[in-house]
Amino acid sequence: MLDEELQLPDEGTESDELYKRLVVKADKGQEPLRIDKFLMNRIEGATRNKIQQALHAGLITVDGQMVKPNFKVKAGHEVIVFSEDHPDSNDIIPEPMDLNIVFEDDDVLLINKPAGMVVHPGSGNPNGTLVNGVAHYLMQQNPELTEFNLPRFGLVHRIDKNTSGLLLLAKTDRALQHLAKQFFNHTIDRKYVALVWGDVEEESGTIEAHVGRSPRYRKQFEAFPEGEYGKHAITHYNVLERFHYVTLVECVLETGRTHQIRVHMKHIGHTLFADDHYGGDRILKGTIYTKYKQFVENCFALCPRQALHAKTLGFVHPVTNERLFFEAPIPPDMTAVIEKWRKYFQTKGKVED
Repeated sequence: MLDEELQLPDEGTESDELYKRLVVKADKGQEPLRIDKFLMNRIEGATRNKIQQALHAGLITVDGQMVKPNFKVKAGHEVIVFSEDHPDSNDIIPEPMDLNIVFEDDDVLLINKPAGMVVHPGSGNPNGTLVNGVAHYLMQQNPELTEFNLPRFGLVHRIDKNTSGLLLLAKTDRALQHLAKQFFNHTIDRKYVALVWGDVEEESGTIEAHVGRSPRYRKQFEAFPEGEYGKHAITHYNVLERFHYVTLVECVLETGRTHQIRVHMKHIGHTLFADDHYGGDRILKGTIYTKYKQFVENCFALCPRQALHAKTLGFVHPVTNERLFFEAPIPPDMTAVIEKWRKYFQTKGKVED
């Protein structure tokens, strides 16, 4: 119950909501007891490792506050265990839809997901997701499949709803285990292209900071440089092109945490352009002039989502052991806004704020 989302490497989860799975109030006679032991006594099948992972992910609170794994529950404390999966989100309804399939064989399926498409059904998104489309597609391939015996759709990673790009799925249990191991061992090659606010100072760099749910804004994630909360996360970046007020960067994921690139880039002062979740949908760098403001608003209109694209993906085929590498071109909305900034910079030059 605690580890379904935690075991799934991802650069994002398609729902930022949290759902209460268990609420326990320690009775008056409760002696001080470490929270992992307390919950192991209350949750069937729970393990110390699963509970500690959930604690680090901010999915367990005591009296509304995140706590450390060594916290001791005392009489009167209210412990809440959250999940990012809606209780009613397990039923997959196959739906016909156009899927941009980049590569497919008997074992794997590689899809170029458009921005705006949710990966997996959840609260508010019971259908119309990529998994709904994949379910229908697989049933057309194999008429013997039904919605009751479909595989788990081989999701070995996820990307955010408003992030475009390559998403890899396994078609067999063997492939799923093989690919999941590659993600766990960080041997999958993943490169993203992002447009970020500000003139990134270094040509290249590495961001190393835990990523976890924000204790202040539960729908957001934060970077924790000291590693007290969240999960270990590493992002490497290098500058592709500079436009003074914004910078085009390439990000290489060494780990895959929820909103990792978005959180890490904000952490170093370079929020993704048009990212409404983290404040990138307002002018963060630039002049006070009306013409500039109108220019930026026009850019937002061209790309009304975080300017992030999962461009490349490399992996070892789970059966042939061949190293495969794929690339998805930057989609039109990001291409248009990048070109607009390029022309603006070339025309206006570097204007001091």
